[in-house]
Amino acid sequence: MEVISIQRWLTIQANFGLAANTVTAYRRALDDFATFCVTELIDPTKATREHVARYVHHLTTRTLTSRLTQVGTQTGLANATVQLRLTAVRLYYDYLMEEGLRPDNPVGRGRYTPGRGFAGNRERGRVPRYRTLPWIPNQEEWLALLQVVRQQPLRTRLMLALAYDGGLRREELCSLQTSDIDPAYQLVTIRAETTKGGRGRVVPYSVATGKLLTAYLEHRRELTRLRGPLFISESNRNRGS
Repeated sequence: MEVISIQRWLTIQANFGLAANTVTAYRRALDDFATFCVTELIDPTKATREHVARYVHHLTTRTLTSRLTQVGTQTGLANATVQLRLTAVRLYYDYLMEEGLRPDNPVGRGRYTPGRGFAGNRERGRVPRYRTLPWIPNQEEWLALLQVVRQQPLRTRLMLALAYDGGLRREELCSLQTSDIDPAYQLVTIRAETTKGGRGRVVPYSVATGKLLTAYLEHRRELTRLRGPLFISESNRNRGS
């Protein structure tokens, strides 16, 4: 797969405002597909549905190596990861079609055709999509987590408390600004540009979290008196950044 055209497509996505983490994920997916094509002696610009099917089989049966044990296990990638890899490849081939470099898209996509029936006619995507239930800690596991966090610095305790109270994702939490906090009403504004779906919202936080916030803001003044990001680095390398 031509590196220049991949980089050009990724640059276009970034310029359109796609989140940096999403662009990075697409880059990894395309690098992985390109590596597969080189190994299988496939010309990516001429890949067929058969080649894509072989890539899917590779993803779902590949040997993964544990970072802890360094032992390989043939479990394949998670369903969500496979879906992400195929999405990136499909969007890239859409780009090649728009540029006139390919007549069709070998990945394809699921389709829905309305009809008289209740559900109409559906054609599923190349890989079934599974939606698993989220993992929820039981009482013992939750208390164990709190016991560990209780020994952590004030900033870490506040981050967990805000994330728990407001159901914040990592990006939303780390992107909080001091101006996003309304202590008078115990509210946090989550700006749309930091969310995954591009929708802002306002969430409350508890009295206990408010006490942690007050203590942290006093501690934060020792690092910097400038307004801006709520959570400031305390590392010796970039203290106050």
